Amino acid sequence: MKENLKAKIKESMSSVLPITIIVFLLGITIVPVPVGTITLFLAGAVMLIVGMGFFALGADVAMMPIGQGIGSHFGKPGKPIAAILAVGFIMGVIITVAEPDLQVLAHQVPAIPDSVLIWTIALGVGLFLTVAVLRTVFHLNLAHLLLIFYAIVFALAFYVSKDFIPMAFDSGGVTTGPITVPFIMAFGAGLAAMREDDSQDNSFGLVALCSIGPILSVLVLGLLYKPSSADYTTITITEVITTKDVAAQFVHSLPIYVEEVGKAFGPILLFFLAFQAISRRYNKRQMVKILVGLLYTFIGLVLFLTGANVGFMPVGYYIGSEMAKTSFNWALIPLGMIIGYFIVAAEPAIHVLNKQVEEVTQGSISQSAMQLSLSIGVAMSLAFGMIRVLTGISIMWFLIPGYVISIVLSFFVPKIFTGIAFDSGGVASGPMTATFVLPFAIGAAEAFGGNIMTDAFGIVAMVAMTPLITIQVLGFVYQMRMRSSALRTEADSVFSQEDTIIEYEPGEYGEEGETIEH
Repeated sequence: MKENLKAKIKESMSSVLPITIIVFLLGITIVPVPVGTITLFLAGAVMLIVGMGFFALGADVAMMPIGQGIGSHFGKPGKPIAAILAVGFIMGVIITVAEPDLQVLAHQVPAIPDSVLIWTIALGVGLFLTVAVLRTVFHLNLAHLLLIFYAIVFALAFYVSKDFIPMAFDSGGVTTGPITVPFIMAFGAGLAAMREDDSQDNSFGLVALCSIGPILSVLVLGLLYKPSSADYTTITITEVITTKDVAAQFVHSLPIYVEEVGKAFGPILLFFLAFQAISRRYNKRQMVKILVGLLYTFIGLVLFLTGANVGFMPVGYYIGSEMAKTSFNWALIPLGMIIGYFIVAAEPAIHVLNKQVEEVTQGSISQSAMQLSLSIGVAMSLAFGMIRVLTGISIMWFLIPGYVISIVLSFFVPKIFTGIAFDSGGVASGPMTATFVLPFAIGAAEAFGGNIMTDAFGIVAMVAMTPLITIQVLGFVYQMRMRSSALRTEADSVFSQEDTIIEYEPGEYGEEGETIEH
């Protein structure tokens, strides 16, 4: 376990280090950042690296086996569908309430009480996890479901205040974070494994459907609440001067996140213990291993969230704000692309997704190919987001064409790529997006004099949308290569007959009894 932890921390270092170096260089060159703020950022980066290492190991040892075990147990033939749906709904609600980046978003949304927004989103995830279960049980086509539900989403959006739409789409991204993704993906893999026909294709797509639920539920909530930029309370950056002040910030915040993550893990632990008491699925040794894994996950999330909120949020807001004030504020667009390309690698749940994709596809889709496609997608999304901040153009001009292209592509690529793509969109928009990218956009919009609700919010939705296209393009290329390879194999088999030995009639082409190779 110790060696595995070292390997995970080393892996997380390679993910966090690029974005840390970029922000640090920005802070000492183009956008000078106060020493205290940059020190907070560097300390936060260290906490992110260690926290991601603990979390990744905990996900492997505990969260994935729990989700897969529950999915396999309730996916067995003969189990009543009502029981599977009830478990899916309860799991969806519990893990969504536990999602830390949802808390981050809720704190930044004006006019709506945090608890109202969180429970509305949680119910949306619970309902759509049952839809995802029904899709697996009844062999429903994912592309058809996505077409139907996104049509409903965009139809409903026309009746909701324009200040509410970006935040509604953001909620679909932040709900699929480090706690939700391992559980839902493993639950889907376990449920699909009970089917012998196309379990590989059905291993993905649950996160995709669970991302739609919050959007719909929050849009319905938008018919009741009318938040506006006037209600928004700006992000405040605490002044820190000495290293003692820096340490005090972390010491003050650490217990807060211990409590938050503890409250989140309580229902999950109780649910798991109740499942074990009923099913007796795990032996004593496995139980100990899983409980240790949950402890690792707990430690990892506490460190990660403390580092992200205390270290990354202030510097993201500051850089966005200062860049927007300069005469070359157009540079926000290429800067957003660079940040987007590297920051997605720092999302903890990304590594869980990439690893499962490689395992389920038996290496056909590598982790490196997935990471490249995601990085390109998120780079594009931040470029579009900065264009929105600078121009004030409506998010619908990006979301409608983006989702139309995504859904059209879903009818031309292998099913598994559609599931992976729509899962990736939710996974890419995790806590790093909520704690760095969103404050970055808010700081830029505020300094530029834009509408924070329409210009800054929606950046998470953009991050969730673009991977839908880039991953499916990867699938299209993969499909073309497979077809080309199959044609070459067929051609090789035809022309391999050139070494056949043919014996001709005596005296026709050679001497009697002589054989000629043709």
